[in-house]
Amino acid sequence: MELIVKHFSELTPEELMEIYRLRVAVFVVEQNCPYQEIDGNDKYAYHAWLKDDDGIEAYIRVLPKGVTFENASIGRVIAVKRRCGLGSRIVSEGIRIAKEKFGAEVLEIEAQVYARGLYEKAGFVQTSEEFLEDGIPHIIMKYS
Repeated sequence: MELIVKHFSELTPEELMEIYRLRVAVFVVEQNCPYQEIDGNDKYAYHAWLKDDDGIEAYIRVLPKGVTFENASIGRVIAVKRRCGLGSRIVSEGIRIAKEKFGAEVLEIEAQVYARGLYEKAGFVQTSEEFLEDGIPHIIMKYS
């Protein structure tokens, strides 16, 4: 499996279309959550994905501080095949990219509650009470 890391400005139209197709399929269609998935923050982000002959198998967006949080952030985490380590691997890559590209020492995320364990394994700690975002339970978590 190949890891690809590109800033938004480096993405080809085909790569961007495949990323958006996957994100909408998971976050809008699968989760039955109509919201503006494609936002203006993508242009500030590094996009990373693991791909094989079948296409993108895992994806993450890495944002600099000041875009969604005071600190750098990761988000839009997807593992196409679940419970096989791809989620953990792409989260680790996202943390590495945030440190390497943005000099991040602290990361902040808005995590769906069901994925809390994934982020705790990576070193994130819950810092907020549960709240609803687009009808889905979320929490704020920090990594330092």
